Amino acid sequence: MPLNDAPDEGLGRSRGEFTTKIHLGADGYRRPVSLLITAGQVADSTRFTAVVDRVRMLRSGPGRPRTRPDRVLADKAYSSRANRAYLRGRGITATIPEKSDQKANRLRRGRRGGRPVSFDAEAYKRRNTVERCINLLKQNRAVATRYDKRAYVFHGTVTAAALRLWLRPP
Repeated sequence: MPLNDAPDEGLGRSRGEFTTKIHLGADGYRRPVSLLITAGQVADSTRFTAVVDRVRMLRSGPGRPRTRPDRVLADKAYSSRANRAYLRGRGITATIPEKSDQKANRLRRGRRGGRPVSFDAEAYKRRNTVERCINLLKQNRAVATRYDKRAYVFHGTVTAAALRLWLRPP
């Protein structure tokens, strides 16, 4: 590994200071099922497919873990044709609201703009599960402050905090 390879360390300038971003997927009990650490200036939507690819959910009985969730809840930042096409290709139901500019462009094109995206408002009410999971992870001081210099060490710290969430009763 190169000595000065900053992107691999998960640190990047965001608003002038070095920060780290935790991208994760969570189940309904606010437990992380996939985890990715990047630099602070990396956009969320660019790491969407990587997070969904890392999902591993235990089955209730014997067998290998599931890699395809039934539904993905996300906010408007993840509303792109590429993300929706990716989910459609994997057979995953997307509950992502349409951005206002995307809706305006679709309506401006008329018939050629296509149909509006399907959206389940009742299921969308549970989208804050990921934010609540991150808040539970950040109850650990080492995760909240990130004093670890190397990304793989910080990834281990976040993984240990995630294990604590998995071991507590739901």
